[in-house]
Amino acid sequence: MKLYVYDHCPFCVKARAIFGLKETSVELVILLNDDEATPNRMIGRKMAPILEHEGRYIPESMDILAYVDGLREPQLMGEACNPRVSAWIEAVGEVVYRLAIPRWASSDFAEFATPEARAYFTRNKEAMIGPFADRMDESAGLVTVLNRHLQELSDLIATPEAVNGVLSADDVHLFAILRSISIVRGVVYPAKVEAYRARMAERTGIDLHDAIAR
Repeated sequence: MKLYVYDHCPFCVKARAIFGLKETSVELVILLNDDEATPNRMIGRKMAPILEHEGRYIPESMDILAYVDGLREPQLMGEACNPRVSAWIEAVGEVVYRLAIPRWASSDFAEFATPEARAYFTRNKEAMIGPFADRMDESAGLVTVLNRHLQELSDLIATPEAVNGVLSADDVHLFAILRSISIVRGVVYPAKVEAYRARMAERTGIDLHDAIAR
C-alpha cells in the first residue's frame, strides 16, 4: 500500500494513524504542495491523503481509515463520536489553525521542498485566514485561549491509551488536532493531555512537532 500525504496535514495524520495502530506497513509518499497533476491523475482533484492499494485509489482520511481497519482485526472498537470530545475539537479548531498554519508555512516539511510549493501553500492559506504576519502577531493571546481549552480537555481523557477508555475514531480525530498544536511554542499541556498525546504518538508512529515548535 502507498499513502500520499503532506507531513503537516491533520487529515493525513488521521489516515496515517491507523497503520501504526494496526502495525501495518505502508509506503508514505510526500506530495509537493503545488503538485496538482498527481492527485488529479488518481482521483480527479487535488487533495490528500490518498491511499493506493491493488490498483485502487481511495481519498478521504476517514474512508481510508475504515478501509484499512477493516482489512483484519479492527482496532477501533470503542464507541466513537463522544459528543463532549467532538464539541471540544470543534471549539478549539479555529484557534489551532490560526496558530498552526503560519508555522507550517515556514517549517522544513518535504511538501515545501521547492519555493513554488511553499508559495502555493502560502497564497492559498492566506486567502483563508489573512496575512500570516498578522496571525503570528496574535500568537500570545491565542496560546492563552488554547491553554484554557487544554485544561478542559484534561477532564475528558479517560486513559493515555484512549480518550474514551477504548480506542475509537475519537482518538484519531483528537490526536490529529493535538499533533497540529505541537508546532506551537508556549503551549502548556496538563499531565493527562501530555501522557495521552505522547502515548498516541508512540502507538501511531507519528512524530510530534515539539522539536520544531515556534
